[in-house]
Amino acid sequence: MTTERSGEFAQLAEPLRRELLVHCYRMLGSVDDAEDLVQETYLRAWRSYGTFEGRSSLRAWLYRIATNACLAALEQRGRRALPSGLGAPADDPDSPPAPADPAVDWLQPIPDVLVTSEAQDPAAIVAARDGVRLALIASLQYLPARQRAVLLLREVLAFPAAEVAAMLGISTTAVKSTLQRARARLGEVAPAPDGIIEPTEPHARALLSQYIAGFENADIALLEKALRTDAAIEMVGSRTWFSGRTTCLRYLGHVIGSPGDWLMIPTIANGQPAAATYHDGSGTYRAFGVAILTAATAGITGITVFGGGPELMAKFALPPTQPGPRTAAGT
Repeated sequence: MTTERSGEFAQLAEPLRRELLVHCYRMLGSVDDAEDLVQETYLRAWRSYGTFEGRSSLRAWLYRIATNACLAALEQRGRRALPSGLGAPADDPDSPPAPADPAVDWLQPIPDVLVTSEAQDPAAIVAARDGVRLALIASLQYLPARQRAVLLLREVLAFPAAEVAAMLGISTTAVKSTLQRARARLGEVAPAPDGIIEPTEPHARALLSQYIAGFENADIALLEKALRTDAAIEMVGSRTWFSGRTTCLRYLGHVIGSPGDWLMIPTIANGQPAAATYHDGSGTYRAFGVAILTAATAGITGITVFGGGPELMAKFALPPTQPGPRTAAGT
């Protein structure tokens, strides 16, 4: 490929990188895998661009390459899960959670910075965040790979059925029937939205602030005010999770520690309010992970905690440590 042609490819393809990453994340449930597959997509496309004849749009061509790369990857991998997808909630919050289970492929969170940009239209930002909510990503994992691809290409990305058929090498009739099956299956496993609010809405910010202040000040009463009665807590990496505000608060009582033990930074992940969490490590707060909140009009309905330490913080453009310790929130 000529230098001029290579420069043309970079100019046209690079603006699509973010949305392709989000598409691969929806398919795979893993940011790490999605980043690898996007890199592979661009390498394959760059190598083939000299023969690209423009019979479809460049965007559709890249989605075809990315989707088929994801389908090939999924042949070698199992479903990514959250603890709530693996069994019933634990009934004894006073016992230590189950140890980490490396045998499970766990769902990964995606930082908002990888999903949206300040240049996007506000309506597009809302739509992008809706498309990566944890409940949706977890539900998509129950669909067979090809159903997942068809559903995303048709329902989320609005590609015409004939174009999806060309991308996947199947008939238009097969696309339509696969979409019907995918819709039916998703309806069985996807929880119905229950007053979920946008992470930038004042009430969502207030709930996040309450959650952060509750931890930083070791104030269980404040956390009780923030949680809805049917709230759940999941610790990704372990099969343990708890359901019901009373049970959740008993568990939190064992981990909240003393004022100043925790430092939390507000952020957004999976289109939801989140807190990047640090724990006191002998004079310095060290990266722990990210807690993603499901915020509803009546309070926090879910807390999903992802460990990951410095590696996860790097994806949120945050450092591995923070100065400390502090004796209370804001001091």
